[in-house]
Amino acid sequence: MTISLVKGQKIDLTKGNAGLSKLIVGLGWNPVEKKSFFGSKKVDIDCDASALLLDENGKLQGKNLVCFHNLKSPDGSVVHSGDNRTGEGDGDDEQIHIDLVRLPANIHKILMVVNIYDCVNRKQDFGMISSAYIRVLNQSNEQELVRFNLTDNYSGKTALVVGEIYRHGGEWKFNAIGEGTDAPHIDILARSYQ
Repeated sequence: MTISLVKGQKIDLTKGNAGLSKLIVGLGWNPVEKKSFFGSKKVDIDCDASALLLDENGKLQGKNLVCFHNLKSPDGSVVHSGDNRTGEGDGDDEQIHIDLVRLPANIHKILMVVNIYDCVNRKQDFGMISSAYIRVLNQSNEQELVRFNLTDNYSGKTALVVGEIYRHGGEWKFNAIGEGTDAPHIDILARSYQ
């Protein structure tokens, strides 16, 4: 049974799921249709999901940014599915696979973010996106464990910190964050964690 969260809610992922070690984090969104005198059309918006692997101090070390231009963490515990450039279609637009057992002991948090590629030149922001969500699945049976629909107004924001998976007392938990930022590129957002 899926648990739907609201912004700021936290849930234990592993405590009630004995043996849970591999997760899929699915992120999805749809472009809003632009209406004009001649009808409506969808604008192509290239959103990119990324994972920042942070240490106990909340800092990003080395190449622990998994995104469209670095599809795998150095140890292979976090793997990105690849870039979806339009957001078209049903289901997850991008997925990030996480092997909790293989994660290095110094990684305490995996921050999930989404940004709009080339947002400044294209004059795009998250006010042009609808139906955005993050969900966490058990990789072994693809059962959806938790879902967080991002329903706030993110107009003017070019990146979203959507959620985090973090260690707490030997267990792994999920926190629904849903905060917008103005970082125009994932590398700039990542710098704020270095």
